[in-house]
Amino acid sequence: MEVIAYEEAQKIWRQAFRESTVTDLKLELEIHKKLVNIFQVGDYYYFIFNCQDPQFEFVSDTVETVLGYQSEEFTLPLALERIHPDDLPWFLSFEQSAVEFFKQLRPDQVPKYKLRYDFRIKKANGEYIRVLHQVIPIHVDASGLVLHTLCLHTVISHLKQEGKPVLSFIGLEDEPSYIDVNVQNVFSSKKEILSRREKEILSLLIAGHSSHQISEKLHISTHTVNTHRKNILAKTGLSTTSELVAKAVREGWV
Repeated sequence: MEVIAYEEAQKIWRQAFRESTVTDLKLELEIHKKLVNIFQVGDYYYFIFNCQDPQFEFVSDTVETVLGYQSEEFTLPLALERIHPDDLPWFLSFEQSAVEFFKQLRPDQVPKYKLRYDFRIKKANGEYIRVLHQVIPIHVDASGLVLHTLCLHTVISHLKQEGKPVLSFIGLEDEPSYIDVNVQNVFSSKKEILSRREKEILSLLIAGHSSHQISEKLHISTHTVNTHRKNILAKTGLSTTSELVAKAVREGWV
């Protein structure tokens, strides 16, 4: 999924910025002034993103404090790989929505908006934390195409533990804001990841049946049931049956 996400993200950004004829990529806005507009209290790190040639051009040293990675090793591919699998489709959908939003603005409006959404990202020690991802254009060409952005990740795990990521466009300098934008998760998988038999077993697990009871109902061995259960956990990226049941009920898998 991470490789596919990286390829999809590249397509989004390259499609959005392919028409720019700007040759001078010197940053024209004061970064520290923009930081004041998006700063949030809490642990954070920030980076400069090159939109035309998708890559991080600078990453603050505080990424080591927050995530445990050295700034030079925290590249775009690594960052995408560390996003929680359930949040990765939302990330791609939000980026696509952001491209469409900024394209419909007048050139003078583009620097007056920041993009904001949240997602979970894995630290070097394997722990997931939730960050508030805020983006503001710091280099825009004459036609309004964004060439460089300043991105800030603030830890908000203590504020939000559950729920899907939320996208907002925040207007600065008296521009209107658009909060909790309704975005279709167009990058979610359309393929069923569980087989018919695995769904049968999952339904019975949700109903509270043990492996032995399931084997009797489906007329298969207990060993076969347990093998299916292990495969279901592996496919869904979950660790325990309780996590599996909770997520299956919440997201309507069966």
